[in-house]
Amino acid sequence: MTPPASRLERALSELADGASLTRRALQEFSDLDPTSLQNVMKAWPGIPAREKYRLLDGLHELAGEDTLVAFDELARPLLSDPDGQVRLRALRLLDENEDPRLALAILKMLSEDQDPDARREAASALGRFVELGELERIPADVHRGLENALLEKANGEDHVAIRRSALESLGFSSRTEVATLIESAIHRQNPDWQTSALIAMGASSDERWEEHVLARLTDAHDTVRLGAVQAAGQLRLVAARQLLFELLEDEEETEITSAAIWSLSQIGGEDVRIYLQNLLDLAEDEQDIQFLEEALENLEFNDELNRFDLLSVEPDADD
Repeated sequence: MTPPASRLERALSELADGASLTRRALQEFSDLDPTSLQNVMKAWPGIPAREKYRLLDGLHELAGEDTLVAFDELARPLLSDPDGQVRLRALRLLDENEDPRLALAILKMLSEDQDPDARREAASALGRFVELGELERIPADVHRGLENALLEKANGEDHVAIRRSALESLGFSSRTEVATLIESAIHRQNPDWQTSALIAMGASSDERWEEHVLARLTDAHDTVRLGAVQAAGQLRLVAARQLLFELLEDEEETEITSAAIWSLSQIGGEDVRIYLQNLLDLAEDEQDIQFLEEALENLEFNDELNRFDLLSVEPDADD
C-alpha cells in the first residue's frame, strides 16, 4: 500500500496543478529539514514558472505577517536557480538573514548575475549588510568589500535602476565618497535619482541632509515627496514636524499620507500624539485603525528613547 502523502507533498502537488495554496500549505515550506528540502528540490523542475513565482511571493507575504516562519532553507539553494525571477524572489525571502556568507553570495550575484532585475535586488539587499558593517556585526574585510563593490556599481555603466539601488544601499555607509555621491544625485534634474538620494539620506542617520529633505517635502513629483517624507522620519527631523502636519492637510496620495503619519511617529512630540489620537478617534476603517494604533505605539517607543537620551546626557564638566 502506498503511504499517504505528507502535507508538504500535497502542497507541492497542488502547486504544480495551479491550485491556490492556503496559509497552512504555505507554512509547510517553513524550516524545512534536509529530507523535506530534498523533496522540494526534486519536484521543483516540474512546477511551472508562474506557479513558482506565486509560491515565492506568497511565502514572502506570509513572512511579513508571521514572525514564526522562516524560509531560509528553501531560499538559499534557489539563489542559483536558472530562472532570474526565482533568484530575485529567493533573495527577498532572505531579507532577515544576517549571515556574512550570504552577503558574499549576494555580492557575487551583484557582479555576475545575467538578469538585471536580480542584480538590482542584490544591490538593494546589500544595504542591510552595509549597516551591519557600520555596527561592527560582520567582519571588517567583508564590510569593506561590499562598500567597494557598491561604489563601483553606483559609479559604473550598469542599468540605471541598479546604480540607483547601489546608491540607496550605500546610504548606510560612513565612507566620505558616499556623501559626494548623494550630493551629486540630489542635484540631478531627474526625480528618480533625487528619490534615491533621499532614500540614501534617510539611511545615513546624518542630519547634514536636513535642508535637502525639508526642501523636497513639497516637491511636485510624488516619488521625490515620498522619499523626503520617509527621510524626515528616519532622520527624526524636528524641523519637519510642522511641514508634515501641513502636508497631511492637502496630500492626495495615500502612500504619502501614511508615510507622513509614520514619520511623525518617529519624530515624536506631544502635538503628534494629539494629532494621531484625533485621527484614530475619527477612523472607521479597520485597517486605518490598526495602522494608527501601530503609529501611536511607535510614537510612544520613540518618545521613550528620546527621554532616555536626555537623561543619559552627562552634565558639562564646567556646570
